[in-house]
Amino acid sequence: MSRPRAAAGRDMACALRAEWTKLRTLPGAGWLALGGIASTVAVSAMVSAALSCTSSAGCHPDLTRLSLTGTEAGQAVVAIAAVLAVGGEYGTGMIAATLTAMPRRVTMLAAKAAVVTGLTLAAGTVAVLGCLLAGRLILPGHGYTPATGYPDLSLADPVVLRAAAGTVLYLALIALLSLGVATALREPAAAMGAVLGLLYLFPILGQVAGSPGMARHIEQAGPMTAGLEIQASTGLNGLPIGPWAGLGVLAAWAAAALLAGGTLLRRRDA
Repeated sequence: MSRPRAAAGRDMACALRAEWTKLRTLPGAGWLALGGIASTVAVSAMVSAALSCTSSAGCHPDLTRLSLTGTEAGQAVVAIAAVLAVGGEYGTGMIAATLTAMPRRVTMLAAKAAVVTGLTLAAGTVAVLGCLLAGRLILPGHGYTPATGYPDLSLADPVVLRAAAGTVLYLALIALLSLGVATALREPAAAMGAVLGLLYLFPILGQVAGSPGMARHIEQAGPMTAGLEIQASTGLNGLPIGPWAGLGVLAAWAAAALLAGGTLLRRRDA
């Protein structure tokens, strides 16, 4: 290994340790992670408990997606936590000390992204498993049974596994999108507003679109509407965009946000 490459590796290792320490000691970080898990599972459980399959006309067609409904609430907590990971430093002025200790700004941002992503993947896995467990326990008591054509939710089913793993990746991409926006805007409140607007505005626009074709295009372009298609397990041919293609749209949004944030981070003062 060449000396520059070895130095870059040491810098990244130091940056990762520093960012993990900062995130671990960030006030409320642990509570945010627990809150994200709890809100995701609780919303999914409440939605599952509120439905009843008494006739074929009144049954939800996609139990996997139904069981993961809480993702729409949990993603807001993920976004807030990711914004605070960088926005909090700008709010307190600590970013100046961070950049003095780690002058390689892109390395610092990459380390922060890696740490935030790792924490989100861990919390997201717990949340998704909790949602599926809640659905498996609750839904049979509301008429969703193998006898009525609804097999039990199981990760042994490749479609369910794809939806579960894809939802965890979805939450990680939401964290990266939020991190990039926060790095670009620097102001935590503005970044939170921008991220939540990006997530929840597209579904509203799709509802008020003047034509089905326009609504379909909006759903294909929105980070949340496209990304959450990864949860679909039935009617795939009728989706506005395929599950993995939809997750790719969200990945493009996250990459664009990180690119913008990294570029501005390099070009301006702390």
